[in-house]
Amino acid sequence: MELSTGQNGSSILWFFREKGFEDRCVQEMLRKCRRLETAKKEQASEIWAYLESIGIRERKIPSIITRCPKILTFRVEERLEPMVQCLNTLATKPREVATAIVKFPYIFCHGVEEKLCPMLAFFQALGVPEKQLGRMVLVNPRVLSYSIDQKLVKFVDFFAKLGLKGEGVLGKVLVKNPFIIGYSVEKRLQPTLEFLQSMGLTQSDLARLAINYPEVLSRDVKKTLELNFDFLKSCGFDSHQTKTLITNYPPVLIKSIKNSLEPKIKFLVERMGRSIDEIVNCPDFFRYGLKKRLEHRQRVLAQKNIHCSLSEMLNSNQRKFAIKYGLIPDLARVLCPQIASKSWQCEVEKAVTSRMLSGRMLERCLC
Repeated sequence: MELSTGQNGSSILWFFREKGFEDRCVQEMLRKCRRLETAKKEQASEIWAYLESIGIRERKIPSIITRCPKILTFRVEERLEPMVQCLNTLATKPREVATAIVKFPYIFCHGVEEKLCPMLAFFQALGVPEKQLGRMVLVNPRVLSYSIDQKLVKFVDFFAKLGLKGEGVLGKVLVKNPFIIGYSVEKRLQPTLEFLQSMGLTQSDLARLAINYPEVLSRDVKKTLELNFDFLKSCGFDSHQTKTLITNYPPVLIKSIKNSLEPKIKFLVERMGRSIDEIVNCPDFFRYGLKKRLEHRQRVLAQKNIHCSLSEMLNSNQRKFAIKYGLIPDLARVLCPQIASKSWQCEVEKAVTSRMLSGRMLERCLC
């Protein structure tokens, strides 16, 4: 976009030129926001400076303006400053507000009294603790663009039908997964619910899933859930076993087949010499990391020629695992190979049982 010498130097076009915006980008912003045509360079410069002053890095500001050019039509003291001041009262970490603005610059298109305050009151009524309100808004600032009447009430009704009617229960779900509120009830949550019901999950199963693993409800049936279900069936699990797995560990439906499910089942059968039937009694098998937990513990048990069930092998932390399977002498040699005496082993055992050694240190020593 060419600037003629006769154009006023206070024009917004001069501002874009000084800040290095491409002509194509400027034209798109003017198309998106006609009010930009009457905006002034001085006002835009003031807004740019204000965004920097609240901790937004200069290299991020062009992206903010490109996505939400309307921001340049606001006045700092009337729109930007009140919103930032209110959000600062919700923040618990440095730069949290700046990060939220970079993530969703449209946050300034909504007023404090008109949108932010009613939204906070709505979440409090659902049982979101006051200390967690900031996380709800700052982690997912897009929530301010949602209509309470047209979107959020439907969301509440959906979970109420699942049985989440107790005081504060839905608030816990939102704190655990703030993004779930952005999904459409009709297009995503309801189809997922119907798919899980077709698997045989009961009302209580679904309520427990919603509270503990709300992320499962937000995944696409065709792209994820059906593929994982079909994979489990192809591995040899029958319908009853698959239902048991899904009921006891719902994230099995959203784990990556290539990076999680397939290599773990292959390791269980080929390296551990176990049957997949054991997973049915220990569905948490899919929870643990292949390298950090499965391979390490299998190696330790194989070296000591110890045989145990899958749940006995996995369902204990590093400290309990070390004590239960007699790894204290090995730990003593690792910590101080020159003094692996009986008395030193006793001291190490005391340190382990009294929690003087952290779980992370134990993990490093026993690997």
